[in-house]
Amino acid sequence: MDAFEEILKVTSVSKSYGKLKVIEMISFDLKKGESIALLGPSGCGKTTLIRIIAGLIDEYEGTVDNKAQRIGYVFQEPRLIPWRTVVENLKFVSEDEERIFTILDILKLRDFANYKPSKLSGGMRQRVNLARALMIQPELLLLDEPFASLDIHLKISIISDIIDRKKDMNFAMIVVTHDVREALLLADKIYVLSDKPSKIVEEIDVSGIPKNISNPEFYKAESEILSKILGRWSG
Repeated sequence: MDAFEEILKVTSVSKSYGKLKVIEMISFDLKKGESIALLGPSGCGKTTLIRIIAGLIDEYEGTVDNKAQRIGYVFQEPRLIPWRTVVENLKFVSEDEERIFTILDILKLRDFANYKPSKLSGGMRQRVNLARALMIQPELLLLDEPFASLDIHLKISIISDIIDRKKDMNFAMIVVTHDVREALLLADKIYVLSDKPSKIVEEIDVSGIPKNISNPEFYKAESEILSKILGRWSG
């Protein structure tokens, strides 16, 4: 797949549960190596949309043309097998121990390789969740609000790991979040979603914003986006 080649095209996707319409006519595309954020209020249907993209929901209106052969999915909760160690959890994805320990080294998890999930902190469990998604060397990485239960220091640390791995592996990425800071740190482009039924109400190019929360330009962009979306989300 060539650089800048389209890896995903979402066209007029809508989803209802009975009479409740959750998503309405959402369209966007994603190129190889590009990162986008789907930024919307809690409960607006973001997880439903990303599950449609991942192929976990197959009944919907519209079309999803996904050319990625390898898709990594980082869920809101780690979903690790509790009676298996970190290494054993990763072996469900690949038996390649060299690759497993390379990923564990990168994510600062080698010292915890033989721990079971109950012995790990929430941040460590989410790092294992990320390691599992990276084990397949994804062409497309989907992040479904994976930092929601983490404190700010852990969140920034794991986001930094993701940014570094993206530089190395050049995967495309979609992050689902209600947090402007997460969206700015991880995305080249932000699609702002409305409350249910969720629609794209704004597209914001943030590729030129420094990915550094202490940079004045980052702070300015964060404030401007917050000002825009608070009015939309509050009615």
